[in-house]
Amino acid sequence: MSQPNGGTFDIVILGAGSGGYAAALRAAELNLSVALIDKAELGGTCLHRGCIPTKALLHAAEIADQTRESEQFGVKADLVGIDMAGVNAYKDGVVARLYKGLQGLLKQDKITVVQGAGKLVGKDTVEVDGKRYTGRNVILATGSYSRTIPGLEVDGKRVITSEHALKLDRVPSSAIVLGGGVIGVEFASVWKSFGADVTIIEALPRLVAAEDEEISKTVERAFRKRKINFKVGKPFEKVEHTANGVRATIAGGETVEAEVLLVAVGRGPTTANLGYEQQGITLDRGFVITNERLHTGVGNIYAVGDIVPGLQLAHRGFQQGIFVAEEIAGLRPAPIDEAGIPRVTYSDPEVASVGLTETKAKEQYGADKVSTYNYNLGGNGKSQILKTAGFVKLVRLNDGPVLGVHMVGARMGELVGEAQLIYNWEAFPEEVAQLVHAHPTQNEALGEAFLALSGKPLHAHS
Repeated sequence: MSQPNGGTFDIVILGAGSGGYAAALRAAELNLSVALIDKAELGGTCLHRGCIPTKALLHAAEIADQTRESEQFGVKADLVGIDMAGVNAYKDGVVARLYKGLQGLLKQDKITVVQGAGKLVGKDTVEVDGKRYTGRNVILATGSYSRTIPGLEVDGKRVITSEHALKLDRVPSSAIVLGGGVIGVEFASVWKSFGADVTIIEALPRLVAAEDEEISKTVERAFRKRKINFKVGKPFEKVEHTANGVRATIAGGETVEAEVLLVAVGRGPTTANLGYEQQGITLDRGFVITNERLHTGVGNIYAVGDIVPGLQLAHRGFQQGIFVAEEIAGLRPAPIDEAGIPRVTYSDPEVASVGLTETKAKEQYGADKVSTYNYNLGGNGKSQILKTAGFVKLVRLNDGPVLGVHMVGARMGELVGEAQLIYNWEAFPEEVAQLVHAHPTQNEALGEAFLALSGKPLHAHS
């Protein structure tokens, strides 16, 4: 029996998150017809359950801390409390405005938006509710989900994921955060600012373990000062429900009790039961394997975003979507350098980095060929105004370009744009030292770091 035909398109995209909708918009600009399919809202996890709502919470947390600490700036204010209904209204308002804007962008002749659960049923065909959409090219962009640990049951009330945490109508009195990566550190930071007692449990030997080791040490020092508890190098063993919440047991038999436990052990690829393997696509632990041009090796099928091994970042998926649209259009874009993708953790203190860590640079080039420099924010005027601590760390190839930029302190995420240009354009420290950085700004810390690395330090403090 033949299936009803949903139409034939230049590109059929399965998934309308950052990677999928970016591919659709760029393809439309290139005069290609697109079917954009998703069972949920346009914008995916990032807009509705990830980047945007979590950063709204983090901003509210920053306001709480500024109010609590305002007297040190000569401003008298009292923090009466956290109104979670008000915080959620603010958060949801931000999401709603961006969602409305995205819907408007996608309302164009070249893009057909299809609401429904899609499945790959042929090398050029996606089926949605019995209707088949044929693509001369197919892009898989089905995103990711919050992972848990085998045997750890998420009930959405006491044992929760980030999606549940974003919907809480109260500030938990206490919380265990299972996982000391980006998601775990950000939620721990928010909840502490809102007044909760927080303990992070991390199996790896340090918090934000993907970052440079010195960054981790500074985050840990700041968290101790903020009285955020953490236990690193302590694998989780089990959780039990108690009369008032949960009790977590970690390696060695030590226990921690709290009202809720947030599972923040990373995100898994959403690829199960979508027909990928049946069409010959190679999966590794659920991730879609591609070449550097994001082609799956099957037909004209590409994959982008969190389902492709590597950094699970919205802006990575966004750039990959643009890349594949241009690849399909025959523009032959340059492959994306994963190390050149900026990374930000929006905790307090904020962490931002791009390029290689000191350890990875020495592994790749040899310890004797790599130099580093740490510029302490104590020498930066704006940092003193903000009363923030931290540093900018540079990693360079001796007599060669910058290999990595690693930053920790207030507003570092806003500096990573220049840092990624420096890395991706293979700039030499001496070239960056010639650039003028506005005074007084946090951005000036980058300039000062490069002046020092070039042998002409000005406001560098040991």
